[in-house]
Amino acid sequence: MLKVSLKSEKQIAAMAEGGEKLGQILTEVLEKVTPGINTWEIDSWIEDRIVNVGGEPSFKTVPRYHWSSCVGLNQEVVHSIPKKDKILKEGDLLKIDLGMIWRTLHTDLAWTILVQSSKFKVQSCQREFLNTGERALEEAIKVAKPGNRVGHISGKIQEIVEGAGYQPVKILTGHGVGRKLHEDPLVPGILRGRVTDTPELIPGMTLAIEVIYGLGSGEVVLEDDGWTVSTKDGKIAGLFEKTIAITGNGPLILTPLSGIGENKEGYFVC
Repeated sequence: MLKVSLKSEKQIAAMAEGGEKLGQILTEVLEKVTPGINTWEIDSWIEDRIVNVGGEPSFKTVPRYHWSSCVGLNQEVVHSIPKKDKILKEGDLLKIDLGMIWRTLHTDLAWTILVQSSKFKVQSCQREFLNTGERALEEAIKVAKPGNRVGHISGKIQEIVEGAGYQPVKILTGHGVGRKLHEDPLVPGILRGRVTDTPELIPGMTLAIEVIYGLGSGEVVLEDDGWTVSTKDGKIAGLFEKTIAITGNGPLILTPLSGIGENKEGYFVC
C-alpha cells in the first residue's frame, strides 16, 4: 500500500529554498568540469559546497553509501561511486547526481553533460541524445499536475525517449522525495499497465522525476563494487532529474537550473 507523504506550503517553500541552493551548487560544479580531473574531486567539491551553504548531503543517509554524490561516465547509468582513479577524458559523457537536506527536507537533482575543452565540436547525434533527455524531463514535468496520474509522467517520458530512437531503462525509476530521500510513489520512465491504475497526482506531493535512458537496449547490470549500475551492452546512458512539487497551480520546479551550459560540446561515438 502506498504511503504518500504530502507536504505543507511551508515545507514546499523550504524545499524550494534548499532546491535552489542545490541547483546553484550543481551549476558551479558543472562549470568546473574539465578533462583531467577525477570523479572523487567532483564529489569533494559537491560535499564542500553543500556543507558551506548549511546543508547536509542526502546521499550519506543511504546505508553504506559514503559519498555525497554519484558521478558516472559513459555506460554508467546511476549510483556510480566517485573514485580518484576515474579520470575524465575529452568526450566522456558525465552524469552527476546529488541531493541535499535543507531544514530537514531532501531535494534531488541530476544532469548529464559532455566533457570537453575547446578542441571538439558537437555532432548532431550527440546533441540529439542529450536534447532528448532534457526534452523528456521538461515535457514530463508539464503533465505533473493535479487530476493527472503518475502514468501521465511515465508515458510522456517513454513517448519522447522511444520516439527519438532510444530506450528508457525500465527497472530504474524516479520517486517521491522530501522527508526522506526516497518516498512513495515510484515514478517509472515507462507506462506500466493503464494510466488509470497509477497513483493520482495530488497537491502537496513532491517528486523526483528522472529520465534514465540508453543509446542501446536499456538493459543494465550491477558492477562488482555493489553500487554502480551500467548498461549491459556498454553503450552510453543519460540521466536528467529534477525535484518538483504538485500544486493547485500545476508543477513547481524545486531544483531550478540556469546558465549551466546544457549540452556542452564534446565527442563520443554515436
